[in-house]
Amino acid sequence: MKTNLILGAALVLSACQPKAEYSDWRGESRNGIYSETNLLKSWPENGPQLIWEADSIGNGYSSPAVSDRFVYATGEADSTGYLVKYDLKGNQLWNVAYGKEWTKNFPGSRGTPVVYGQEVYLCSGMGELCCFDTESGEKRWSKDLQTEFGGVIPRFGYSQSPLVKDDQLVIVPGGAEHNVVALNRLNGDLIWSCKAFGDWPAYNSAEFIQQEDEQLVSVFTAYHLLGIDWKTGELVWSHEQTNTALEDRKQGNGDTHGNPAVFADGQLYYSAGDGNGGVDLQLAADGKSIAEKWQNPDFDSYMTGFVLVNNRLYGAGHRKQQLLAIDCDNGEVVDSLKTGRGITIWADDMIYFYTDKGKLELIDPNENQLKEVSSFELKNGTREHFAHPVIRDGILYVRHGNYLGAYSIKAEG
Repeated sequence: MKTNLILGAALVLSACQPKAEYSDWRGESRNGIYSETNLLKSWPENGPQLIWEADSIGNGYSSPAVSDRFVYATGEADSTGYLVKYDLKGNQLWNVAYGKEWTKNFPGSRGTPVVYGQEVYLCSGMGELCCFDTESGEKRWSKDLQTEFGGVIPRFGYSQSPLVKDDQLVIVPGGAEHNVVALNRLNGDLIWSCKAFGDWPAYNSAEFIQQEDEQLVSVFTAYHLLGIDWKTGELVWSHEQTNTALEDRKQGNGDTHGNPAVFADGQLYYSAGDGNGGVDLQLAADGKSIAEKWQNPDFDSYMTGFVLVNNRLYGAGHRKQQLLAIDCDNGEVVDSLKTGRGITIWADDMIYFYTDKGKLELIDPNENQLKEVSSFELKNGTREHFAHPVIRDGILYVRHGNYLGAYSIKAEG
């Protein structure tokens, strides 16, 4: 009888606990690929059906964080940053301030929040790293990357989404001593610190890599791509950035890295706007070293992301304003489409391309031939079209400045 009472009490307590939520930067694997199926293969002339919209989330370029039950968004108003929570019908549930937000060049929020369990994490453009309770919006803890780790704000503000896995969080303050740090995600305590090269931060979010038994953090600082031991913080390998457009290839020209590297099958791919362009690095079997396999200076995306699907890299060029399809084996362009610059994500065998002019394009990449199937113009919102779209449960979420729209892209049946 006593056992039944204990079991019953445990079940009641469990039922009262908030349900764990998960949402990460550029999808569940941080690679721009959304594991959605049964989506529309073409859109109506005026675009997919608008389900709900919000037009006062504040200035910003961060993407919404969408779990299976809620939507979280950050924005700036009157120099203060706010984290807002919505339900899936667009009803605002709470709105909390998290501190001073970036108000200089391109004012507004930057890094996309990360939802992990009962916590949501964000880093402001000023370097305020915060952890909030997803249920109440209460701030659990915060760290100032400048004052506590000697961090350096880059010229466009901190633009990172924290890397959260298990009980560890990784962020790049960019200090001379504490260049990259790992914190306990539950209380913010320091786990390890990596001095690396003392570069200031890039506009880049860290990635987790598993190569056999080696667990690594891959992240750009201003002039280096770093491979850091996940458990100890030891710098395992590095890859220097130069600018291939310059004949002297001097270090110090490639400091604007907004795209995370993508790892698959022992290969680490990246695309850099003012660095080496597109690069394939082969990671040794033990994860302890890297070797450059190919380089393509035309694959020079600044911050629009790219995806790796079926041995092809798809992403936008910057100097040559078009969508490119790159052969992963040799780095050669196998096809291109005149789209302008834009953000690339993938779902259900289709490319979703969001141009910096506000055009949403649905592109079919099959048979090595890129073809636009449908498109519509996003006319609401303010400032630049820099936020990466998000797809969750058949809904396409698009942020443009102070505006967030949710569009149904689920196919019937």
